[in-house]
Amino acid sequence: MSSPITFELIKRQPGTLARAGVIHTPHGDIETPAFVVVGTKGTVKSVKPEDMRDYVGNQVALANTYHLFLQPGDDVIKEAGGLQKFSNWNMPTMTDSGGFQVFSLGAAFGKGVTKFAKGEATEENAGLNVYSKELATQHGKLCVIDEDGVTFTSHLDGSMHRFTPERSIDIQHNIGADIIVAFDECTSPTAKREYQKEAMDRTHRWAKRSILAHKQNYDALKKQGIYGVVQGGQYLNLRAESAKTLSDMDFDGFGIGGSFSKADLGEALKVVNEILPEYKPRHLLGIGEPEEIEEGVRLGCDTFDCVAPTRIARNATIYERTNEGVKKTNLMNQKFIRDFSKPDESCSCYVCQNYTKAYLSHLFRANEMIGPHLASLHNLYFIVNHTKKIRENILISN
Repeated sequence: MSSPITFELIKRQPGTLARAGVIHTPHGDIETPAFVVVGTKGTVKSVKPEDMRDYVGNQVALANTYHLFLQPGDDVIKEAGGLQKFSNWNMPTMTDSGGFQVFSLGAAFGKGVTKFAKGEATEENAGLNVYSKELATQHGKLCVIDEDGVTFTSHLDGSMHRFTPERSIDIQHNIGADIIVAFDECTSPTAKREYQKEAMDRTHRWAKRSILAHKQNYDALKKQGIYGVVQGGQYLNLRAESAKTLSDMDFDGFGIGGSFSKADLGEALKVVNEILPEYKPRHLLGIGEPEEIEEGVRLGCDTFDCVAPTRIARNATIYERTNEGVKKTNLMNQKFIRDFSKPDESCSCYVCQNYTKAYLSHLFRANEMIGPHLASLHNLYFIVNHTKKIRENILISN
């Protein structure tokens, strides 16, 4: 049976690993490189689906398996006809595996650890952690990782649940996204090599189980493609081993997951993407600031997802292009109260064509709901089109 997800390589950029291509999916094509807008709970915060099509122009959106499993429930989404119909996302869609929740509930729980290492932190990974008020607002209070899967409590009501590779795939089948992801364990960037190796090997075993679970559902196999996730942390030899191991499995594409130090990101991507099959798409999971996308494309990544554009928008911060490059502008700064210039003079989005920094600053100062909405529209348009311009530059390169 032919895969419902295929990758067409259009052009390579000389002297780099960058390439322009097209991912063909049952719900439309994704011209790559592309930014994947994140709608964690089947909604992009403060942005209507119609806005994504009419004002942002994104080609693809990603939802979170963990959150949709808890609310409204994957069975509800299946009964509604799948994620596209349920959320009115008339575009290709992706779901992650819930693996990042393993990371945030486990190794990073209560420690403020992100995908990038900070300073000289040397926290060990742990399989069991107790309550952290800050993290509990988004995730649960307890997580235990074992060989078979992960047991966790809901951040909504404290109920206990169990994810295995088979269960994650079953949930993603019910949600119905075009691209689903094998269940993986995402480690902390501060984890020692010994644990990174242990988690990577477990991810590979879970990858085999995820593929088997996917192939046992004939209907899903016709409609959904599956990505494997490269792990290994900041250790290049582990990253290479993971890329080689997963390349030998029957995946439709690959996610590059886990955690990095910022200094090691480039080397890790180069090592991985020189190994992964050239004829399959590569997605950099959870990393997508403008400069990171530029580096990721140069080193062979095709798609990117990140919550940053809408998260910083809700905190009154917008992307702005300057002579020095892209900067983040905090509209709560006093100087913007009477700044009647466009939010970004170089941007042609709906917000920049109709509103000023002074007005956006006023909305945030007055706690008006439309402030985060307009800032999110701008930031999403900015990052989506920033990535499209990178694609255009590849296409015209000699």
